[in-house]
Formats: sequence, C-alpha cells, structure tokens
Amino acid sequence: MDEFMQAAIDEARKGLAEGGIPIGSVLVHKNQIIGRGHNRRIQNGSPILHGEMDALENAGRLSASIYKDSILYTTLSPCSMCSGAILLYEIPKVVIGENVNFLGEEELLKSRGVSIEVLQNQECINLMSKFIKTHPELWFEDIGR
Repeated sequence: MDEFMQAAIDEARKGLAEGGIPIGSVLVHKNQIIGRGHNRRIQNGSPILHGEMDALENAGRLSASIYKDSILYTTLSPCSMCSGAILLYEIPKVVIGENVNFLGEEELLKSRGVSIEVLQNQECINLMSKFIKTHPELWFEDIGR
C-alpha cells in the first residue's frame, strides 16, 4: 500500500481510538508529509475538524505555491466543506481511500480541475462501515444530516 494512504489510515485509527470518527488525512509535498490529521469533531467539540481540515490546520500557514504543488490523501471522499478548502488552496490532486460509504464532492472537484484517484481500499471501507453501523447518530451529525 502507498505509504501516504497508510499514514492517513493510521490517523483514522487514532481518531477511532480517541472516541472519534475514523477519518484520516495527510497533506504531502514533494514526497514528504507536511500535515496530518484526523476527524476530531467529537474529541474537540468542533464543528469543522474533519480529517482533511485537521491535516490542513496541522500543516500550518503555508504559501499558495506549496498547496498548489501538494497532494491530499484522505480515507473518505471529501465533503462539501473539505472540498471547499481543497478548491480554495488549489490543491491539484486528492487520493481517496474509499467512496462506498460516502460520496462527497468528487464531481465538483473534478469539474474544477482537481485530479481524483479513488482506491476503494478495503480497510478504509471496513473502518467506516463498522463505525456507521455502531454510531449512526454521530455519523449523521458529522455529515450534517
């Protein structure tokens, strides 16, 4: 498996171990992870700390040229909020672990020139599927339903 997707999965597992939603993400620039994060909405009582947002936050303040030359890895298809951040910072490529349990704004991203690669990684699918079955109320809260 790609080391960066594995790092995103490790983040998802960390979030689950903390009592949160198992979604992880890493921001990669020139084959180096410069930001990593996981969904921490529950842990922090935050309305915005999805995995992708946490990875961007943990990358810190960066110049536009860094974002435009980076790849975002995420274990789950990005929602509207996270897709908005991807578009705002003009991140050119997103590698998605799975979109079976949730199909985010992939078409919007593609329509704006973002390259999308969906792996349908079985570990990502299983993590989310099990979580959704055992904690549907937290899942629906996370996606705004």
